[in-house]
Amino acid sequence: MAREIIFTENAPKAVGPYVQAVRSNGMVYVSGQLGIDTAAGGLADGVEAQAHCSMKNLGAILRQAGTDYTKIVKTTIFLTDMNDFAAVNKIYESYFGGDFPARSCVQVAKLPLGGLVEVECIAQL
Repeated sequence: MAREIIFTENAPKAVGPYVQAVRSNGMVYVSGQLGIDTAAGGLADGVEAQAHCSMKNLGAILRQAGTDYTKIVKTTIFLTDMNDFAAVNKIYESYFGGDFPARSCVQVAKLPLGGLVEVECIAQL
């Protein structure tokens, strides 16, 4: 099957040589989304605000691809400080109706642009 690049102005442009998402074989692979506030044009202030922005950016890309949070089958969360795990979990949980996807959460040394959280996902169409 053909591979289709997904792009929306409602989420941040890629900060490197990659795309927001790729749709292929009934699935959407969304690149990691930093906590960039698209209205303000930069990282949101603090890990909680960045977590909300990351999830909202994922949602915008998923909508552009023709799917939504309910079709996510796997997410990966990257944190620069695992002490933020509980706060990010609470925000992450609010985007799902209790029907959660598989997930990994890892601490990383650093994220692009000095981000505190990044979320990527794989979803069905």
